Amino acid sequence: MTARRGRRHRRKKRQKKNTGLILGIVGGTTGVLLAGYIGAGVYFSSHFLPNTEINGHDCSGKPVSEVEEIFKKEMEGYALTVIDKDGQKEEITSEDIALEYKESKALKEVLEKQNGFAWPVSFFTKDSENATIELSYDEAKLDGKLQALKAATAKQVKPKSAKPEFDGSQFVVKPEETGTALDMEALKKKASEAVTELKPDLNLKSEKCYKEPKYTSESPEVAEACDKMNQYCQANITYSMDEPVVIDGTVISGWLSVDKNMKVKFKKSKVKEWLEQFGDKYDTMGAQRTFTTPDGRSATVEGGDYGWSIDEDTEYKAIVDAVKNGETITKEPAYYAGGTAAVHGSPDWGDTYAEVDLTTQHMWYVVNGEVALECDVVTGKPVPEMITPTGVYVFKEKEHDSVLVGDINPSTGKPAYRTEVRNWMRITWTGIGFHDADWQTAFGGERYKNYGSHGCINMPVDKSGELFDMIEPGVPVIIHN
Repeated sequence: MTARRGRRHRRKKRQKKNTGLILGIVGGTTGVLLAGYIGAGVYFSSHFLPNTEINGHDCSGKPVSEVEEIFKKEMEGYALTVIDKDGQKEEITSEDIALEYKESKALKEVLEKQNGFAWPVSFFTKDSENATIELSYDEAKLDGKLQALKAATAKQVKPKSAKPEFDGSQFVVKPEETGTALDMEALKKKASEAVTELKPDLNLKSEKCYKEPKYTSESPEVAEACDKMNQYCQANITYSMDEPVVIDGTVISGWLSVDKNMKVKFKKSKVKEWLEQFGDKYDTMGAQRTFTTPDGRSATVEGGDYGWSIDEDTEYKAIVDAVKNGETITKEPAYYAGGTAAVHGSPDWGDTYAEVDLTTQHMWYVVNGEVALECDVVTGKPVPEMITPTGVYVFKEKEHDSVLVGDINPSTGKPAYRTEVRNWMRITWTGIGFHDADWQTAFGGERYKNYGSHGCINMPVDKSGELFDMIEPGVPVIIHN
């Protein structure tokens, strides 16, 4: 029992000794590690942590001064490559613009922000920082280099916006044209940013340094304009003339356009031009007409107040309103008061009219294409102040037992004549008309040359009575040579 107790005692002593040795070793190692950790933490209080990247440069373990040297050298060798829309490249070097590094607090701020005692973690995580590096350059020199770029000195073709275009059946979107004109303000801004950030490239197209069209094929405003114009082109206006005159999409399309804000508008001048051409073709008041006389001869007449006369101002509004409402209508155009005739064909006075031939000194009254009355007459004496005017007129009014009064004679202060007639039938408001003339001893031939009237058409009494009973206001009267 005594021997075993002694062995146990010796074993316990050895165990206590070994434990103390181990604790001493561990304590010494920990101290070394702790000292190393603290030393590294102190080191990284003035140096950038491992895996630190600033503005794309590896700055691990470097002090601020070394990093500054990196940026200084970078600026010395810096060049901005400008790439135009065709892929052509030009360089602007640091020397071209006097680019220089300026010391700043930016790097120190990055350093101060890091936790130096977190250095063990930095071996396993990457820290990418962006620091605003201060630099200086000559703005005037940069501006000069930009102005000298081939893209800037080449012909500047302005962009064109997408717009509606009529393809023959409808309006479709015509794509925009980009052009080659530079937006110099945008270019200066982008170039300044590129230099400040030391970017290697400036792509003029992707950085939107070219002037851009206001509207593109994708702009909803263009599609909306197309829709509205196509809606207008659905209108159909048919004029009932001697043959139908139709305004449809092919005509309307030429009247439409868009303004700079892609708002649809009517080209007023184009609508007016169409109406003028329409009027030139169908207006007959005062126009020259060629026709056949009742005795089979060809004659020509122009002037007077009878015939078609389209009211183009009123019709303009009617057309625009009908188009905007997309109407399909058949109509007569608007005419000026008194601006209508019997037919749209030629001659426009139809088959009921009175006619006076000044050459043969003969008149006819034709009803429904048949001569209802005819006789020789005496017309105005062939001197300027008495000649009977030619033209096509509207018969105005008639009156029994009328007194015809001439103009005042300046020398006497009295009317040139004062004549009582049984049957007065007015042709013009200036005093020309048919009437009986019992003072004429004969009619026809060349009697008018010596015994002509003051411009009226003198008729035998009985014939004037017959005409008076037949003719009514509105009947056309043709007077020709």
